[in-house]
Amino acid sequence: MLTVEADVTPGLSGFNLIGPPAMSTASMRDRVRAAILNSGFDWPDASITITVHPAIPPCGPMADLAMAVALLAAARHLPPDRIATTMFVGELGLDGRIRPARGVLPAVGAGMRAGISTAVVPDTCADEAAQVPGAEIFPAARLADLIKGLREGSLDNHVLVGPVTQPAPALDLADVAGNHSARRALEVCAAGGHHLFMLGNGPAAMLAERLPSILPPLDLDAAREVGEIHSAAGILEVPPGRRSPIREPHYTATLAALVGNLSRPGAVSLAHRGLLYLADAPEFTWQALDGVRRAIETGEIVLAGHDHTVRYPAEFMLVASARHCPCEGNGRCDCTPFIRRRYQARLTELLQRVEVRTCIEPLHWPAVAGESSATVAARVLEARGRAADRLADTPWRTNAEVPASELRVRFPAEHGAIELLRSALDSGLLTSEAFIRVLRVAWTLADLRGAGRPAHQDAAGALELWLGHEG
Repeated sequence: MLTVEADVTPGLSGFNLIGPPAMSTASMRDRVRAAILNSGFDWPDASITITVHPAIPPCGPMADLAMAVALLAAARHLPPDRIATTMFVGELGLDGRIRPARGVLPAVGAGMRAGISTAVVPDTCADEAAQVPGAEIFPAARLADLIKGLREGSLDNHVLVGPVTQPAPALDLADVAGNHSARRALEVCAAGGHHLFMLGNGPAAMLAERLPSILPPLDLDAAREVGEIHSAAGILEVPPGRRSPIREPHYTATLAALVGNLSRPGAVSLAHRGLLYLADAPEFTWQALDGVRRAIETGEIVLAGHDHTVRYPAEFMLVASARHCPCEGNGRCDCTPFIRRRYQARLTELLQRVEVRTCIEPLHWPAVAGESSATVAARVLEARGRAADRLADTPWRTNAEVPASELRVRFPAEHGAIELLRSALDSGLLTSEAFIRVLRVAWTLADLRGAGRPAHQDAAGALELWLGHEG
């Protein structure tokens, strides 16, 4: 939240802007001055001082409207008490129009958390801002009309009509014939929130794009988080709905497009509470793969500038796919063993964080069609419900989030399951970190079959999924 204050004092004409370095520019002063003059108001022939607190970089020119309104109130064009408890968000055009701005939804949400429930926003962003529960939104198209409405107390409140509905999924898992092991892997990942790796020349993209169709709808808090991130990126659809987002960055995408920059989030954060799909994962640069790995470990993206730090949430399910070798896999393959090893070596660090791995096969027609997304989603929802009941008094939502200490003490598996995984650890099939990841998948398999705790068969199934792509 930024607090804008303005003072107009008789004396030598001048303009002094005190605030973040990014705001202390003549361009912002000239933009606000032109908007005020072209809206029919006089520019005060006095000493003008505007302060912005705290001195942190704002989201671009979003503070234009607040600065203009504060200045006009200081110049007695409207009573100051009319704006004391109101939030103003918007960029000003030179002709006095109030332009849309990125990040209106999180800005209004921040105002609500600070105790300010009234917000004036650009009229084109009113539906977006009205997604914040309890917010009183006043849309404005021009600065002159806004000042007149504030003077007369005649602003029209904007109310969002109708509930936010969940759109029907356009893609169905039944479209993917065959690949029963890969379909099962998708179901396990959806039920437990686990990461997935698919190896082969099969329909990896078709499977990944249909994973959101079997995920449970986002709860209201998660949907609000997703909406705020997408609003900050300027790509929010209104109404936003409650379906998990999916992002599919190409391997040629820049690092900034993948992890974001100081002014907007990247694909990793846009996949928050949803799915990040990396097709041909070995083709990504090692810097990009390392950024994804760090996001998996910390659940956020941290970007540091010379005067401030930006944090973007990044809790997502990763789905990565790769071929056996760099060639397309059509016809004869001339790749040497060295080329194949170098191709797959880029994923070594990332795969240590992926709990479920599977091989995919090319589609062969005719093939037996699998279950529909609705059928699989029902089982996933039941499994998620069992996990939610178990984790009700904890900060975790899925099995993939439960830390190792809790799995050992609070949520122990049956003796047979632990012994099987311990023997795999002793034989070198698992590392100590992989032991915990496989145990989390075992809990998911137990939830899918309605068991109270993972048994030997669940541990065996989880171990098979861990080693699946090597089979």
